[in-house]
Amino acid sequence: MEAELLGPPEELAGKDVLEIGAGAAQCSRWLAAQGARPVALDLSHRQLQHAQRIQDGAAIRVPLVEADAGVLPFRDGSFDLACSAYGALPFIADQVQVLREVHRVLRPGGRFVFSVTHPIRWAFPDEPGPEGLTVSASYFDRTPYVEQDDEGRAVYVEHHRTVGDRVRDVVAGGFRLVDLVEPEWPAWNTQEWGGWSPLRGNLIPGSAILVCERDDRA
Repeated sequence: MEAELLGPPEELAGKDVLEIGAGAAQCSRWLAAQGARPVALDLSHRQLQHAQRIQDGAAIRVPLVEADAGVLPFRDGSFDLACSAYGALPFIADQVQVLREVHRVLRPGGRFVFSVTHPIRWAFPDEPGPEGLTVSASYFDRTPYVEQDDEGRAVYVEHHRTVGDRVRDVVAGGFRLVDLVEPEWPAWNTQEWGGWSPLRGNLIPGSAILVCERDDRA
């Protein structure tokens, strides 16, 4: 939001925006407050129920759509912009299919901005202290991270991509990579959260934000 990677807030008014992997639709509500016309899409029924509970009685409401990001239920050229904050892409094996679908539903020149866990994080333990600063795995190991329930069923799967993989996926999906932003740890943030802390954040990037524009030659 502060980085204005989708454009200045004053230019968002009247724009049709698709949020992919919207969760509780926080980004969509912010976009609506700027005058945009967002649609919040997520595969999780529970997440969308949470979004609906937040919206009940609220002044700002956005359309909520339950659907697979790899098969978007929209016509070609339905949106001016698309965004995703850690949603959908890391959890889908065929990420190029998602990118091609986003390309399809964007209008010519449309922009897609999405954030993911920075690929370098896969090489380090998820620990906030000094133990989280020593490489413990190969950066090039693309084995997905999987959590299972007591019966051996996968309940959480995240797919690793290197930086090079991400760039190639963007191009294969029909986009031009405009920028790759690696946000630095803000000086005001002194908290530890999960595996992150000022100690780690000042040395290793935690997020990667890819700014893409539809390549109309694709």
